[in-house]
Amino acid sequence: MMGNPGDDGIRELEVRIPDRGVEFAATMAVLPEPLGFVVFAHGSGSSRHSPRNRFVAETLQRAGLGTLLVDLLAVQEEADRANVFDIELLADRLVTSIRWLGERPEAEGRPIGFFGASTGAGAALWAAADPMADVAAVVSRGGRPDLAGPKLAHVRAPTLLIVGGDDTMVIELNRIALAQLTCPAELEIVPGATHLFEEPGTLEQVAVLARDWFLRHLGSAA
Repeated sequence: MMGNPGDDGIRELEVRIPDRGVEFAATMAVLPEPLGFVVFAHGSGSSRHSPRNRFVAETLQRAGLGTLLVDLLAVQEEADRANVFDIELLADRLVTSIRWLGERPEAEGRPIGFFGASTGAGAALWAAADPMADVAAVVSRGGRPDLAGPKLAHVRAPTLLIVGGDDTMVIELNRIALAQLTCPAELEIVPGATHLFEEPGTLEQVAVLARDWFLRHLGSAA
């Protein structure tokens, strides 16, 4: 479905991405001359309408980046909870998403990054390790990079892991994952933040960190 551009020239489109007999939904924000695109993978129990991911996406859009917020499961697949934690399936859908995006005239030739939250970060890193995926940068928010397991060593895209300072278990999982990554990678800990970054000002810090990472690495890829 075609959206009308707002005062800032950004058009928001509701789209369907086909994959072997099913279709999954996504919300695409198109800019007149995007520097690149960022594909969002949300965590379990959330969706492309997540206010946290939309907040980060809007920050990226203001910086000149197009966004694609994806529900990686078709409606008929969501009823099976096993699919929600099938990281390999979700990663495969992310690879499908960037192939689909690369064929769109709005994104053709633009570098693409992944932004993953919680379990979606594990899927994003698994997908970034796929030799068929041309990914220029990855950002994980409160992520579970450990879910990418042995794939971590094969990630080539510069990766930023962002964790809340009070999310102690996930900090440790991210530190272990950081040691397994062989690509350029950094761990940023946001003081006083819990897993969902609900504390005042913490999500804004996530958005700025993600924006700067994508501008640095998607810009150099372009």
